[in-house]
Amino acid sequence: MNTSRATDAQEQETVEPGAVTTWDGFARFAATPPSAPPQAGEPPRTVEERLAYHSAFVTVRTPALDALSRSVRTVMILGRHQPVTARPSLIVTGPATTGKTTALLQVGRACHLAHTRRAHPGDESVPVAYVLVPPAATAKTLAAEFARYLGIPVTARMTQAQITTAVCHTYTAAGVRLVLIDEIHRLNPRTTSGAEAADWIKDVTERVPATFVYAGIDVASTALFSGVRGAQLAGRACLIDCGALPARLGTREPFRDLITAMEQALDLHAHRNGSLPRLAPYLHERTAGRIGSLARLIRQAAIEALLDGTEKITKASLDSVRLDHLAEEHYRPRTPTTRRRGSPA
Repeated sequence: MNTSRATDAQEQETVEPGAVTTWDGFARFAATPPSAPPQAGEPPRTVEERLAYHSAFVTVRTPALDALSRSVRTVMILGRHQPVTARPSLIVTGPATTGKTTALLQVGRACHLAHTRRAHPGDESVPVAYVLVPPAATAKTLAAEFARYLGIPVTARMTQAQITTAVCHTYTAAGVRLVLIDEIHRLNPRTTSGAEAADWIKDVTERVPATFVYAGIDVASTALFSGVRGAQLAGRACLIDCGALPARLGTREPFRDLITAMEQALDLHAHRNGSLPRLAPYLHERTAGRIGSLARLIRQAAIEALLDGTEKITKASLDSVRLDHLAEEHYRPRTPTTRRRGSPA
């Protein structure tokens, strides 16, 4: 399983989506030279350099990321000459901490870099937009987020229609070809404001000649796919499942492959390669197969190994790491305290 290198500011649990919700921020993210694992013949890094490296670490290419990359490329070509009202889209869905935002940003980065390589000198077009759906989003607050990405001035006196017109005109003029909308599960079409926001997105997809890719938690089971609005979205969007990795898939062991790829990227002087893949059953149980939880566990254990000088990761050191609450509740569920006989209910 191949790995692509993470930048200093992004990836897995270190990703800060808000930092890339402006064009300048996304361009910096996409163009930042990636950090790389230790290479043969290079002088050893200092502890501080290795702490920084393991904090960022690498992004491992999963089947979901590969599927999304292929699908985005195909759908962008498919939609290029399609009538605007029939342009297809994609939805990245799955439980929390399974790498949806990472996959979205990696695809956006690839699109940005491909455009940069082909661009002529002086080309100021904007190939990719990345927008977070705000909590309790309304059509107007969502429109303002789209405007903020490209620095479109928005005043309190502007109407929703005025902001929308400015967004559609500017995005089209800027040459935006890929629009990434994250946290789409925050939209609830069963509420008045949520329905208006969902309608606003549909309106924009028909006015901006771009491919739209959405990401959210368990989108297929939310209200987004219900009712008339949900049927319209489901009829245009292909789902990419970014779920937890199984321990086994036929004759393959995708979770063990993921662990192997992460272990090969470690920069620990006393760690023995092969020791982490042997712990695959334990690590799968510990993280429920969630890539985000696994990456955090290995990164934290590596940092602890550097801080205490052991320079290796063991089962004992992994077990001492406190993970995110979701993973901890799965692995170490709290049991109710047994009530003593005769105590009041």
